[in-house]
Amino acid sequence: MKLSLAEPKYLKDSISIISELVNEARFKINSDAIELIAMDPANVAMIIFKLLSSSFVEYNIKEPVDVAINLTNLKQILRRASPSDTITLELEESKLKITFKGATTRTFFLPIIDIEDKEQKVPELNFGLSIQTASDMLIQAIDDVDIIGESVAFLAEPSKLTIQAEGDLSKARIEITEGENAKFSAHTKEAMKSKYSIEYLKKMVVAGKLAPNVVVHFNKDYPLKLDYKIVDKMNLSFILAPRVEND
Repeated sequence: MKLSLAEPKYLKDSISIISELVNEARFKINSDAIELIAMDPANVAMIIFKLLSSSFVEYNIKEPVDVAINLTNLKQILRRASPSDTITLELEESKLKITFKGATTRTFFLPIIDIEDKEQKVPELNFGLSIQTASDMLIQAIDDVDIIGESVAFLAEPSKLTIQAEGDLSKARIEITEGENAKFSAHTKEAMKSKYSIEYLKKMVVAGKLAPNVVVHFNKDYPLKLDYKIVDKMNLSFILAPRVEND
C-alpha cells in the first residue's frame, strides 16, 4: 500500500475534527477511498468520512485493508505537516508509516491497534427538510446560541429555518430564509422542531473550514445530519441524536 496526498488539509483537518468526537477508529482502505464510520463513546454522534482515491496523486493498494489507529496520536503527527508537504501513507511491520516530503523528508511510525468494535452501518433516515447553506452561516449561528444555553432548537417551515436557544433569562434566535444563501428542499409542509446538544454541534461545524457549503437535514424530534462535501476529494458527514427534554 502506498498512498500519497499533495493537499494535506483534507486528511489533517478531517482527523483533527473527528478526533474531538472519537479517540480510536478503524479505517477501511479500498480501491476507491479511505473510509471511516464511527460512533462517539456516548452513542450520541456518528461520523462518516470518505477520502476519495481521486484526491491522491498516488493511490496504490493491492487489496482492501482495515487499519485501526489511535486518532489522538495520528492528529499529533499530522499537525506537523506543512500545507506544502506531500503526505505518504504506507503499511510497514504492523505500523502505519507516515512520510512528509517537502524541504525535508520526515517519517513517523504509528502502531496499528486492536479495537473491539462492531461494524457500524449508516442508518436509513427520512428527513422532512434539507437545507444547503454557507458553512460560515452555520458556524456563526452555533457560536451565537452557545452563549445562551446548552441545547439548541432547530425549527423549520418550508422556506425558513430558525435556530434558537433559551437560558434562564436570555434568548437567541437566528433565522435563515430561502434565497441566495440558502436552498431549501422540503418534503413536508408541516412545521418541524428538534433539539440538539450545542457541545456536539460546536465540534461538528468546524468542518466548515474544509467545505464552503453544508447541507443540513432534520425532522421533528429526529436526528440531525450535516453533510460537508468537496467533489472528487472528500465527504465528511455527522449524524447527531436529538436531545430529549422534559419541558
